[in-house]
Amino acid sequence: MSDPLTEVVRLLQPHAVFANLISGKGDWAIRYSEYGQPSFCIMLEGSCLLAVDGHEPISIRAGDFVLLPSTPPFTISSANPAPCVHIDPKTMSAGAEEKRYGAQGGQPDMRSLGGAFLFDNADPKLLVSLLPAVVHVQDSARLAQLVQMLGEEYMEQKPGSEFMLSRLIGMMLLEAMRSTTTGSAPPGLLRGLGDERLAPALKELHARVDHAWTVGELAHEAALSRSAFFDRFTRTLGVAPMEYLLSWRMEIAKDLLRREGLGVSAVAERVGYGSTSTFSVAFSRHVGQSPSRYASQQAH
Repeated sequence: MSDPLTEVVRLLQPHAVFANLISGKGDWAIRYSEYGQPSFCIMLEGSCLLAVDGHEPISIRAGDFVLLPSTPPFTISSANPAPCVHIDPKTMSAGAEEKRYGAQGGQPDMRSLGGAFLFDNADPKLLVSLLPAVVHVQDSARLAQLVQMLGEEYMEQKPGSEFMLSRLIGMMLLEAMRSTTTGSAPPGLLRGLGDERLAPALKELHARVDHAWTVGELAHEAALSRSAFFDRFTRTLGVAPMEYLLSWRMEIAKDLLRREGLGVSAVAERVGYGSTSTFSVAFSRHVGQSPSRYASQQAH
């Protein structure tokens, strides 16, 4: 197994379900209704204001990356107030042509690439559970390079662009998770990885998910007493250690069943269960259906 963040991105398998070039000149504003799925905005040139419902407006500029894990209603606009153009993102699709707002002629003041993520059969709630409601990454040289590459790839549409875009989107998502401060992350894996004591235990847990872990063993990895580790882990990640391990094992099991087509007994062994029946009971309780039924549904 690889490190925790790599595993998250591998399980999600993100790519852009659609993306649109959006530009603005003069005074303009676009109001998007609730989308409910993860979406992103990449600033290619200039700057604009982003106001997500329930959050303070922020200024985004060239090289910035914004991720909305659950995409509530929001408005993007020029610095000066203007009447809103209302858009339902659920009716949008990718378009090769640039969508211009405000003054139609001349060089735009702002150009961005906005779109939505699609995850291959994975539950986007996994991403929502890891990240704050608004992820705004700025002043990152690495991210700026990815933004430039993605913008060029999208606009030039060379052979192999679909593959390149999906990989770049995954890299940007990983960079966004890396850049999320532990203070703003909700209780969960990202906050745990920012804790110097919990991080070694989490990395070992993810690296050897098939091991018969105990709280005592994980506490040893964290150089903490059993009780101190249990309290710190539960407070930081929002769940107890064994509950977290169970949830992660089930995420991996779902991925193995839907993508690799392994039998139930093989999956049980891969995620640390010596008994197929014990695994099946745990999977059914956690997922709401048996492993065999889940695999059958995913195959259709």
